[in-house]
Amino acid sequence: MLLRLHKLREGSWAMVPGISLPRSPKRQGTTSTSAHPSKAAGDISSVFPSLSGAGSPPLPPRFADLKRRLLQDHEDRVTHSWHRLLADLRKEIVVIKALGSKVIPELEFRDMHNMEKRTKFRDGLRKRGVGLIRGVVSEREALDWKELAKRYIQTNPSTKGFPADNPAVYELYWSPSQVLARAHPNLLRTQAFLMSHWHSANKSAHVSTSHPVAYADRLRIRQPGDVGFALGPHVDSGSCERWEESGYGKGGVYSDIFMGNWESYDPWESSCRLPVVSDLYNGPGGCSMFRMFQGWLSMSTTSAREGTLMVNPLLGKATAYFLLRPFFQPRRGSIEALGPAFLDSNNWSLEDKTTSVLQGAVPSNCQELNVALHPHLGLQDTMIHVPQVRPGDYVAWHCDTIHAVDKTHAGKDDSSVMYIPACPLTEANAEYLVRQRETFFGGTPGPDFPSSVGESQHLGRLTPDFVMQNIDIEAQRAMGLARYDASQKGLLEGERQTLERANRILGFEL
Repeated sequence: MLLRLHKLREGSWAMVPGISLPRSPKRQGTTSTSAHPSKAAGDISSVFPSLSGAGSPPLPPRFADLKRRLLQDHEDRVTHSWHRLLADLRKEIVVIKALGSKVIPELEFRDMHNMEKRTKFRDGLRKRGVGLIRGVVSEREALDWKELAKRYIQTNPSTKGFPADNPAVYELYWSPSQVLARAHPNLLRTQAFLMSHWHSANKSAHVSTSHPVAYADRLRIRQPGDVGFALGPHVDSGSCERWEESGYGKGGVYSDIFMGNWESYDPWESSCRLPVVSDLYNGPGGCSMFRMFQGWLSMSTTSAREGTLMVNPLLGKATAYFLLRPFFQPRRGSIEALGPAFLDSNNWSLEDKTTSVLQGAVPSNCQELNVALHPHLGLQDTMIHVPQVRPGDYVAWHCDTIHAVDKTHAGKDDSSVMYIPACPLTEANAEYLVRQRETFFGGTPGPDFPSSVGESQHLGRLTPDFVMQNIDIEAQRAMGLARYDASQKGLLEGERQTLERANRILGFEL
């Protein structure tokens, strides 16, 4: 149902009758809101040199030292591992070229409890890292949200977006459409279902995949003919951080890869990711949340070459490749001069002299990839379109998945989505919720996003009292607005402790 847009100014939470919630809860060991520096101003191009046109300066010498440390005393193992990886990639690329979008598993929302269908979906998801859940919300509801978003933008002409002259991606985080979509019970169920495919080697790890956490991201309404939002292959949640000891190294996420045993790397293991710092440089758009999946909810019918998503379904093998690529160099020639012989493993060896180069990685930016820097991935063939989506469909991809956007929207209708990832409840994610909750109160961009006045003066923005009266308790918890029930039956001990700790972090006394 469409909401009537009228003047709803944000007020202090403390002034909402019957609601008592601390604005800046603190606990021992928790970083307060003020300790996190604000992000620089910007838009979605801020973390993509290929979009912003910003150059990629050479990395400082300390990255050469880092690369030497990562391979020290096991260079031979890594070299053998690299050659095995190249051979495996050659075989996989043949499969992807032949099957294209058919490798992406699909499941109807209504079939999530059908064991045969969900098992088939599970196998495809774990292998490819991408999945499509159809009919998460009704087509009518999704289309209504789009119309509501368009009215919100028209009512508030100060809304910024990218490209600035003809926006496709809007700097909106708290529009009624986005708040209501994140709170929809079907979406929360879908997120929990998807995250259930992760596992934890540490059974007492403080993580709950059955309690999705809301992450306020942007929305896109891309018009036919647009060529400005031509976002190439990339991976979010950091770039240099994936090699750094103080980044992903804090959890040893990629240790098997750097030790020369990429086959043992498990992209679905969650406990190693809990200590990770994925935004060391406070980039304006760098993600500090642990998102198990990135995702979007479709608000349009969109097919290939109509401004849709493209993904690389090689998952762990692609991750191993772009992490090992900086350590190796061709012995001779170029792809233009040698053709396929350039890619032969015999033509590649460890760097003669260790450089600081991390192909496609720039501090404060996302990890970008291209054919020239990452030739063995066959990106021209392995970046495939997701199947046609309809309003109400939800597309999710593993947080390490390489993805991109159609360079040209050659369709006849808009290509519209709300970016809604799937985030588990962890202590770090609860701490982020505290800061994000403050931005909800004020109508400003979420903590990970470029600083601005945002929607603080927008008409039609939902107030806290509306949210508390119109979304259910699970959605309130996902936004950090209500206490988790740590006494519910069926919780594992690690899950129960996670809920208790989240309550303390969020300012709800036990």
